[in-house]
Amino acid sequence: MAPASKTATSGATAAGLTVTQVKSSIGSKPKHRGTLRALGLHGIGTTNTLPDRPEIRGMIARVPHLISVEETAAGGDSGGKEKQ
Repeated sequence: MAPASKTATSGATAAGLTVTQVKSSIGSKPKHRGTLRALGLHGIGTTNTLPDRPEIRGMIARVPHLISVEETAAGGDSGGKEKQ
């Protein structure tokens, strides 16, 4: 097996996205509820900071009517789940 390549991100601050659920998932399609769970959102007012990657952007594009998104300067690799 070949060793896995690592990308060096030391010193550089990656952009991140702060995603907040603003509407309930009750009555929405099961796939939309699953997307909210995958984004780390479990109820109205729940906020999660995520890295700005294409797969995250794709999930956000599926549920724009249920969430609000803000771009942040820091990446979300720490898994910072917050409840307001």
